[in-house]
Amino acid sequence: MTHYRNLIVAIDPNEEDQAALRRAVYLVRRNGGKIKAFLPIYDFSYEVTSLLSQDERMAMRQSAIDQRVAWIRQLSHYYIESGVEIEIKVVWHKRYHEAVIEEVIDCDHDLLLKAAHQQDRLEAVIFTPVDWHLLRKCPCPVWIVKDQPWPEHGKALVAVNLSSEEDFHDELNEKLVKESLKLAAFADSTEVQLVSAYPSTSINIAIELPEFDPTVYNNAIRGQFLVSMKALRQKHGIPEERTHVEKGMPEDVIPAVAESIDAGIVVLGTMGRTGISAAFIGNTTERVIGHLKCDLLAIKPDDTDSDEHDDED
Repeated sequence: MTHYRNLIVAIDPNEEDQAALRRAVYLVRRNGGKIKAFLPIYDFSYEVTSLLSQDERMAMRQSAIDQRVAWIRQLSHYYIESGVEIEIKVVWHKRYHEAVIEEVIDCDHDLLLKAAHQQDRLEAVIFTPVDWHLLRKCPCPVWIVKDQPWPEHGKALVAVNLSSEEDFHDELNEKLVKESLKLAAFADSTEVQLVSAYPSTSINIAIELPEFDPTVYNNAIRGQFLVSMKALRQKHGIPEERTHVEKGMPEDVIPAVAESIDAGIVVLGTMGRTGISAAFIGNTTERVIGHLKCDLLAIKPDDTDSDEHDDED
């Protein structure tokens, strides 16, 4: 993560406490770099006031922007005074997520941080439509931040796909592990662990093929996953006790392991897509995300134009 030095924080317009900004400051203080505190705002009533001239409407719009800039500056003053480089930018835009993505592209930001919504610290994170748009379409990694301090000697759980022989999955696994190890190198001795879920035998197969032995099949599949996990962990110097190969669906296994080891963050891959298929980041990935109770770092492959891979991530 040493290259994550041009951070953008999507400011929550309804909160005085900005968890994503705190996390960005934490990263910059340990890794260097700069932060942009970014907020898109829009008020339709400013556009339809027929009694006002265009200049008057523009002046009202600018006044609203200036007020928000002053508000963010007040929220950030302690960080700025301590030496953290924070640029504050408020824009007038109808669509929050589109404005954020345009800013990421225009300014080549390498990490987007946004606060999660949650009803309770122990409950799963609630993902809003804006969150989903950003996860699906933002070209840089997206860090969804839960409102809790980064734990000292915490754990980053990396979800890897060991079920496919496709090269793009292997390349994404490599990227996820490398990015997580870079994060761990400066984030208070964070420990990296790996997890992968393997499928259980289909009941239909056992019924249709009486001679089929599901135990032999399950052991064979588990064996393949363990071999692949061993190769991956050894390549990156990760001890065996920090790897998890569990039977079940990824959306069940990954959140359960994350909770059992008290992970501070889950790192997973989302297949980058453009055009119509940008509406999807993979059925498996979406189901996993919906069950998490900790921070999430979603990373796309280096080649984000992956329309040809419309299967699950």
